[in-house]
Amino acid sequence: MTINVNLKIFLFAILFYITKQIELYAILMIFALIHEMGHLICGLLIGFKPKALKIMPLGISIEFSVICKDYNKKVKNANALTIKKMILALAGPITNMIIIGICVIMNNYIEMHLCEQIIYANLLIAIFNLLPIYPLDGGRFLKSLIHIIKGKTKAMDYINTISNASIIFLTMLASIGIYYFKNIAILFIIIYLWVLIIVENKKYQMKKRIYKIIENS
Repeated sequence: MTINVNLKIFLFAILFYITKQIELYAILMIFALIHEMGHLICGLLIGFKPKALKIMPLGISIEFSVICKDYNKKVKNANALTIKKMILALAGPITNMIIIGICVIMNNYIEMHLCEQIIYANLLIAIFNLLPIYPLDGGRFLKSLIHIIKGKTKAMDYINTISNASIIFLTMLASIGIYYFKNIAILFIIIYLWVLIIVENKKYQMKKRIYKIIENS
């Protein structure tokens, strides 16, 4: 398994340090790793092989090699691989929710401030990853679900529209949040999400052109 480090992580660390939130950033990255371990364990259990680990500014991502025979098992308009991808997408956020549950149960044995930080960090990671924006976990789950119901092409179209609408709505909310809470970290997160959206939009347009060429050939 290869390991790739996005150098922007150091820029984010500096920005969070300047805004005096470096402790929160460190905690978020630690539990982002645990979040990804949830994906890793789930992936191994359903037969995927880890291919690459990417360390990014706002989290960690694991890429898997899939089993080709899953392509041949039909599930409505998709296949068994799509079901596995849905399960895999939920594994990370579920891991964070389990950690929150353990922390709540064990709160009498954990220092209050530490317990609050653990709950806050894992809640942020779970909510962030469940946003209906591809390629976040929520976007991946939703795309796979639409794939099963409507087919691959419709899923690609719908998730692109949903992702773009979601980032516009989140940007409006973030503007209000930055104004009232004076928290520049919100701006960093929104910029990061916009970068994801722009990259995915380019991939989407390229795929649409390829599909059009295939249809016309």
